Amino acid sequence: MEMIEARDWEVAGAGMLDFCDDVLELEVVEGNPAGIRKILDRCFPDSDLLLSNGLIEVPSLFVSDMDSTMIEQECIDELADFAGLKDRIAAITERAMQGELDFESALRERVGLLKDLPETAIAQCLEERIRPMPGARTLVSTLKARGCHTVLVTGGFHSFADPVAELLGFDRVVGNRLGLHGGMLTGGLVGGIVDSSVKKKVLLEESERLGSEVFSLATGDGANDIPMIEAASYGIAYRAKPKARSAADGWVDRGDLTSILSLFGIARQDWVFD
Repeated sequence: MEMIEARDWEVAGAGMLDFCDDVLELEVVEGNPAGIRKILDRCFPDSDLLLSNGLIEVPSLFVSDMDSTMIEQECIDELADFAGLKDRIAAITERAMQGELDFESALRERVGLLKDLPETAIAQCLEERIRPMPGARTLVSTLKARGCHTVLVTGGFHSFADPVAELLGFDRVVGNRLGLHGGMLTGGLVGGIVDSSVKKKVLLEESERLGSEVFSLATGDGANDIPMIEAASYGIAYRAKPKARSAADGWVDRGDLTSILSLFGIARQDWVFD
């Protein structure tokens, strides 16, 4: 607080939440958001934090990335392992997530390398490799119990996203479709590409459908999530790459996905554990 007040910014209130005793709530009457963010990030490294220009409201719309956000893995990297190409494809994935490569070009290049991989590898990969991120189901279930509409939007594939969404309880899925023929991957994609612009478009369309006053939450970890994160009422970067973290209103670096519930002031006793 001293560092904030040293900038002549008034701290109107500070205290631990009664029902979330590990959550510190600060109310700053005046101040530069970027400056406050810099101070808090310096004082609370590896923390979970959410900044807002007004009272923090529980969202009525939740739109989330899948890979490395709602699940622990990058599906295309794990699938590539069945083709003996994981290191090669993972290197491309990492550069795309860092924002160093054009997403669509990187996606098409990686999918092309999977040509002639048996379709059965998808089911095997799902069974053996893909695991929900800790806290994912509780986060989705708790928000839905409060009337929140939930959408899983991914630059990955419906082959993975559909079963993941069913497991976690998402209401809608938006993703890419792998080309398949004769039980083998063709190395191509079917239909349009879900990239950063589509993710943002999904969030804006769902917000408009639900009403202009809706509060929205978007979570993600990579450069492809930045437009969606910036367009949401609350954009939270989950253990994210630097560019995505810098673009967000908040971040989770320490806890699991249930930390988001605490940041919105939802007491643990009100969480839904399915």
